[in-house]
Amino acid sequence: MILLRQLASYLSIPIWLMDDGGNLVYYNEHAEGLLGAQFDDMGPVHAEDLATLFRVTDLDGNPLEDKDLPVVAALIEQEPTHGRVHFCGFDGRWHDVEISAVPLVGAGQRFLGVFVTFWETRP
Repeated sequence: MILLRQLASYLSIPIWLMDDGGNLVYYNEHAEGLLGAQFDDMGPVHAEDLATLFRVTDLDGNPLEDKDLPVVAALIEQEPTHGRVHFCGFDGRWHDVEISAVPLVGAGQRFLGVFVTFWETRP
């Protein structure tokens, strides 16, 4: 995870990292604009707090169940997932985003968490 965090800091696309418990442990500078807060100000976010911090709907504004979120699906199923959602960041601004979530597997096939990239789409 340390090396992925370092890699994410060099990439020019929004990235966030979640550990195996679903805790948000890092997001890069390019994600800050979409999420509405700097990581240094927020710090890691526990899994149970994520649902209260972000409002997420489908593109028509209908609420999504957790299992339908690409990030949660990648955590539970430990398979890559992709999707489009409408979400409200920490700053109250809404965004339509494409999300790709990839499970991280370490030595001995140990599940480590999820590497997530997302970008804003235009209607």
